[in-house]
Amino acid sequence: MTPADLAELLKTTAAAVLAAHGLDTDALPATVTVERPRNPEHGDYATNLALQVAKKVGANPRELAGWLAEALTAADGIASAEVAGPGFVNLRIEAAAQGLIVRNVLDAGAAYGHSALLDGQKINLEFVSANPTGPIHIGGTRWAAVGDALGRLLSTQGGDVVREYYFNDHGAQIDRFTNSLIAAAKGEPAPEDGYAGAYINDIADQILAKAPGALSRTGEEQRETFRSIGVDLMFDHIKSSLHEFGTDFDVYTHEDSMHTSGRVDQAIAKLRENGAIYEKDGATWLRTTEFGDDKDRVVIKSDGQPAYIAGDLAYYLDKRQRGFDLCIYMLGADHHGYIARLKAAAAALGDNPDTVEVLIGQMVNLVRDGQPVRMSKRAGTVITLDDLVDAIGVDAARYALIRSSVDTPIDIDLELWSSASSENPVYYVQYAHARLCALARNAAELGLAPDTAHLGLLTHDKEGALIRNLGEFSRVLEAAASLREPHRVCRYLEDLAGDYHRFYDSCRVLPMGDEEPTDLHRARLALCAATRQVIGNGLAILGVSAPERM
Repeated sequence: MTPADLAELLKTTAAAVLAAHGLDTDALPATVTVERPRNPEHGDYATNLALQVAKKVGANPRELAGWLAEALTAADGIASAEVAGPGFVNLRIEAAAQGLIVRNVLDAGAAYGHSALLDGQKINLEFVSANPTGPIHIGGTRWAAVGDALGRLLSTQGGDVVREYYFNDHGAQIDRFTNSLIAAAKGEPAPEDGYAGAYINDIADQILAKAPGALSRTGEEQRETFRSIGVDLMFDHIKSSLHEFGTDFDVYTHEDSMHTSGRVDQAIAKLRENGAIYEKDGATWLRTTEFGDDKDRVVIKSDGQPAYIAGDLAYYLDKRQRGFDLCIYMLGADHHGYIARLKAAAAALGDNPDTVEVLIGQMVNLVRDGQPVRMSKRAGTVITLDDLVDAIGVDAARYALIRSSVDTPIDIDLELWSSASSENPVYYVQYAHARLCALARNAAELGLAPDTAHLGLLTHDKEGALIRNLGEFSRVLEAAASLREPHRVCRYLEDLAGDYHRFYDSCRVLPMGDEEPTDLHRARLALCAATRQVIGNGLAILGVSAPERM
């Protein structure tokens, strides 16, 4: 019996109880929830349903809880139901009914935990989108991990997710990048507002190798040579680093295309039709204050050049024209102003502002020997994705970046995350998976296979705790997807690994010596197989490997 099964049983039982006492069944909530008590002595599950509806139907909460407990005790799969406190009902599930969770996991396999929560929703998920002026820095690396995990998570809930990278190849930062490359090629210092670091010299050398006469060219021809080749080389490096990190994109959209294709003009024309545009001081303004922004925004500057928001407007409209129901933007810590701005842009274009979601990621710091790591050898001024992977590896880097809520700054202790220790969260979870794989190999050598025919034998309290945690996986994924919080999957896996280790220490899975295998051994092997499956499913959502040996 899964938590969802139990919730449905509670709802139907409560409806029957209310009807039997002449009370209003419409008072029942649309969704009934059950929780696992923190103290296992309070039962396997608990519900406050009686407290929720008692006042609405004019009943005493504890008396109503008693009626509900009596009816539930008679239901199939319920071992006991007891009233607690002012009107809680604590429930214990029969081992055979509880064991069905194990069978559900093994039957569903890699699809266990999936749902149709987001079925039919076409979701555009834009993340990283770093300027092609340098390697991915540590903040962008956080989005590379979290964004990829969020995409995988939303897909498990039925969402049709397209991962998109917005390629910022238009504007002043590209000019500064170009000037920096030209200076490096000439052996001169980087411009005061330019980019420094060994990577600039590397790219300049590659440009000279590809276009030997680049420096002999003058004016705009020289600039275009360094710009076009340099941007391509930088972006190739970015894509390569992301791919090696396990993050790939379905679509790459160039900001420059918003201007050269006429999409900016199209967006402005639509805004004029909607009456959301006005002229003032020689510039063209968007009435964003009418849609919740703190001030109106200039779209076309007085010199006739488009402001940055012009590209944003065109890009949002382009996404909607491609059929996306929801546009999720994952932006850095200095982009809080974009939340109201992008929602206002959607509203000005005639859309529900809720078609836009903006997630803001906070800063990441690296720590070694208790001291902050401040500078990259390659980039010169920032820590990069490549630096982090070199220090602790892909799996640890991804897990460390996903494990905390994105609205929280994090410190990554390089010594901790590179250690083979139970203090290292990713090692702790991966070790549980490897231990389960080793157990399966040992069982196979003994000719012993998992069997779900006798799951009712799993009556030990550590078995029950592990089974109930397996049953929580679907709810964890639904909550994590709904709240856009993949870190919940990390915390769940750590709890599950802990339950498994405690179970293994208390319950012998394989026979010893000349001991004959029993149905209990086979049932425990089935429980272990289900646990291995769920840990593997969770790690797959995070984009972290599930090793069979460590």
